[in-house]
Amino acid sequence: MTDAGGLLRDVKAPMGSPASYPAPSAVLELLKPVTWFPPMWAFACGVVSSGVPVAAQWPVALTGVLLAGPLVCAMSQAINDWHDREVDAINEPHRPIPSGRIPGRWGLYIAGIWSLLSLAVASLLGAWVLIATAVGLVLAWAYSAPPFRLKRNGWLGNAACGFSYEGLAWVTGAAVMLGGALPPWPVLILALLYSIGAHGIMTLNDFKSIRGDRATGIGSLPVRLGPQTAARVASLVMALPQVAVIALLLAWERPVAAAAIAVLLAAQGMMMTRLVRDPVGKALWYSGFGVPLFVLGMMVAAFAVRSLPLAG
Repeated sequence: MTDAGGLLRDVKAPMGSPASYPAPSAVLELLKPVTWFPPMWAFACGVVSSGVPVAAQWPVALTGVLLAGPLVCAMSQAINDWHDREVDAINEPHRPIPSGRIPGRWGLYIAGIWSLLSLAVASLLGAWVLIATAVGLVLAWAYSAPPFRLKRNGWLGNAACGFSYEGLAWVTGAAVMLGGALPPWPVLILALLYSIGAHGIMTLNDFKSIRGDRATGIGSLPVRLGPQTAARVASLVMALPQVAVIALLLAWERPVAAAAIAVLLAAQGMMMTRLVRDPVGKALWYSGFGVPLFVLGMMVAAFAVRSLPLAG
């Protein structure tokens, strides 16, 4: 059996000849379209929560959704895979970079190209979107790349991801629809609460890579706390912000929305008990069935807040 050290030595070696180029299919796999949904959904929640009819500014809204997913999020996947190539050589050697299907330093080049494309598109949507995009890109590079490499600390890395994928995208979506103005405080507080909840969602992604994280010094929460404790923490971090959202919606006299999110949370709670019993085996299952209930609640809250006087 090949040892971990040998795998690390192999992945550090140049892959492919200098003249080789990645196939489009390998580039698309590197950019991971399946991961684009969370920031695109959060941006859409921001659009809805603004209270501005989408028909009034649909080209801006559509461009913003594309910016959040196929550009900024895709770039974050590329730079993460480049700097995770040693971990992936252990956990998932079939991925584009460790397998050699993205040869040489093309993983890094693609991340740089996508960063520039993101900034160019963001500049078309106004100063607020450009600033927010720049912040998101900085966080993406800081999460994956030295010297910061925030992902080495599960608390900091997951916070950076949650803020970028949920809060920043949500606030940007609302601001775009409001002509670049800062969204009112109900919108901001919802974005903040769901960003905190997203920290727990990010932890779910770390259960599959415990072996490689331990071997390469990545301090994910499952490595730091152990799988079961990390699952309990992730469950609490996902649940408590939703409890706060329910309380706020009741205070804002939106009982139907509060009840809907309460039902969604109760269903998540039942699934969380199974997750805690077998975190490694059930993390992917929970991501497929529990997380969609979380994000559905986001949209329920967005529709509820759009009709508040302060949001109009």
